Amino acid sequence: MGLSPSLLAFMRFFLSVSLFYLIFAGFFSSVQSLCHDDESFALLKFKESFTINKSASDDSSAYPKVLLWKHESGDCCRWRGVKCNEDTGHVISLDLSSSCLYGSFNSNSNLFQLVHLQSLNLAHNHFNFSRIPTTFRQLSRLTNLNLSRSAFSGLITSEILELSNLVSLDLSFNYRLKLQKHGLRSIAQKLTNLKELHLSEVDISSTVPNILANLSSLTSLFLEECGLHGEFPTRIFHLPNLSSLLVGDNPYLIGSMPDFNRSSPLESLRLRYTSFSGELPNSIGNLESLKYFAVTFCNFSGSIPSAFVFLPWTNLGILALRSNLLRGPLPIPPPSIVGYAVSNNKLTGEIPQLICNLSSIVFLDGSNNYLSGLLPQCLGNLSDSLSVLNLHDNGFHGTIPETFAEGNKLKMIHFSQNQLQGRLPRSLANCTMLEALNLGHNQMNDTFPFWLGILPKLRVLILRSNGIYGAMENLNSNFDFSNVHIIDVSNNDITGKLPSQYFQNWKAMQIHDVKGFMYMKANGSFSIPGTRWDISFVYSMTFTYKGTERVYKKISDVFVAIDLSNNRFEGEISEVVGYLKGLQVLNLSNNFLTGPIPSSLVNLTNLEVLDFAQNKLSGVIPLQLVQLTFIAFFNVSHNHLTGPIPHGNQFETFSDSSFSGNSELCGRPLSKKCENSEDSPPPPPTSEKNQNSSFLFEFSWKVVVMGYGCGIIFGLIVGQIVFTKKHDLVMKTFAIKQPTRKRVNRRRYRN
Repeated sequence: MGLSPSLLAFMRFFLSVSLFYLIFAGFFSSVQSLCHDDESFALLKFKESFTINKSASDDSSAYPKVLLWKHESGDCCRWRGVKCNEDTGHVISLDLSSSCLYGSFNSNSNLFQLVHLQSLNLAHNHFNFSRIPTTFRQLSRLTNLNLSRSAFSGLITSEILELSNLVSLDLSFNYRLKLQKHGLRSIAQKLTNLKELHLSEVDISSTVPNILANLSSLTSLFLEECGLHGEFPTRIFHLPNLSSLLVGDNPYLIGSMPDFNRSSPLESLRLRYTSFSGELPNSIGNLESLKYFAVTFCNFSGSIPSAFVFLPWTNLGILALRSNLLRGPLPIPPPSIVGYAVSNNKLTGEIPQLICNLSSIVFLDGSNNYLSGLLPQCLGNLSDSLSVLNLHDNGFHGTIPETFAEGNKLKMIHFSQNQLQGRLPRSLANCTMLEALNLGHNQMNDTFPFWLGILPKLRVLILRSNGIYGAMENLNSNFDFSNVHIIDVSNNDITGKLPSQYFQNWKAMQIHDVKGFMYMKANGSFSIPGTRWDISFVYSMTFTYKGTERVYKKISDVFVAIDLSNNRFEGEISEVVGYLKGLQVLNLSNNFLTGPIPSSLVNLTNLEVLDFAQNKLSGVIPLQLVQLTFIAFFNVSHNHLTGPIPHGNQFETFSDSSFSGNSELCGRPLSKKCENSEDSPPPPPTSEKNQNSSFLFEFSWKVVVMGYGCGIIFGLIVGQIVFTKKHDLVMKTFAIKQPTRKRVNRRRYRN
């Protein structure tokens, strides 16, 4: 039975109307969503007021979003970084973060014509340290303003505080910005809708007002490195919606940790490098949402809270308690942990087997405590992601586990200053990403581990003060330590000749390049919803420099040093040592070396420390060594050297202790006169001077060029400074004297 003609006609009419309506509505909608001409023009003018410069952003993923903004490219609502209201077509959101914009930001910028803007993100650009324009107040509808890491400077004017609709304000990491006096109080009074307030590295230089605790909607408060002082209001910890509180790097900010209840939404709490003190409350275990907890370098004391034997935070990613005065057993974090740092406290006891459950850990640092017992067998394969394993300065004994699995990601292993015994685990050869291995000051008993020379990234090898014995050199060319630039096997029982073959193969020591001056560290990251934390671990070591044992809290990646002292090396010092042109420290003291001091040492133009004391060296001190103008410590005492002491340059600064115990040496600074009337020998013949003639010539013409470019007098002055000034300060890492804290070990006493 078919449909009636009238019904069919009605259905056709209905479908036609519906189709027409849909077409018309779509057309109308598309017309309405087109960007307004005046706003399109304003955006293009804003783009033209800056240059595109890749270096304008510190974000490696930066790209110029505005590059394709053009009149002929159509609707500006479709341009990258631009979002429009679907009904009105007005631009309501502009995200040009990490867009490589460079130039000054003017108060008459066309940006301020976009009066319908609700969200503006200009982070990670470079606005040439211009001031934040007062005309920002024209954008009265703004709810989100992000100008972080964008190189603004000057006073943050009160006009910003007229943006009363702001929900999020981020001006962080503009270190030249300064908040006006009582600025935090004004923010709390005028921007009452704030959920996010990020002012880290802005100069605030004030106390934290109690009124800030009235911002009940606040979810994140970042005030790190702001010059805050005085007492931090406890009420802020109890804001009902606060999930992230970062007030670290304010050394004069005092306070204490309050009691917490289970309703607290805190996920991230960072108080590092402040003067917070007192005990950590047991109620900290009520922070069930905690994912990031860092109170390093504070003054917290007392026993580890009972909420820490087994931590209740199932989502905890970072636990950093280092450098406090905390006592008690080692806190055991949950399997979710990524970064775990409890070093420099007074923690005691053994490492429990529960540590083996940490399957996601990247950094593990329990160094400088009073931990004892055996190292768990699982340490070698604790995690596929483990990068740093640091347990130095404790009381561990027994052997190092032989469980370093293939494919592991370890970059640093630091077990120095313990009582570890036995041989080095051969499974260390599986650590193909290893950059630093420090087993110094233990009781290891093994031959020199030449097999570690196959590790392609190994840069620091420290085995000092152990029981390493036998010959050091191995003729197998596959084990050449080609990337090592610091090696310390001092205070062992190594015999035989110096490893001249290694001297030829240590390629990293033959290069000196300060262009990329950085510190050695392992980097990582940890993400929680809406936030990504970058975490890093800086390598450290104990090393003898200028005759004094020092702790290097940071290791420069251009620091090049060899310490083979206090062993039983014999034979002559090969001329091939002159290949190591990057060397800054060469210590061969307290051995049985014979023969002359090689004249090839003159090639070590970066040398700062040369120590050949307590050997059986003979012959004269090569006059060419006077040309080592960076040398600051020179010791050839207690050998069989003869003849006059050279003079000139740095040799004029060395005391008689540098030359004592050589009965046939003469001349200043020793009291023994030389037989001829002059204390110093004649200048070297022309052929010997030729070694540095090209350098001197190059230096001379560079000075002349500077003279032409900057004025002759200025060029000569700068040239003289370049030629004579030492680069000690640049080349040194942050070194301090060895701490006075003593511990028990085979070669020393401790309490």
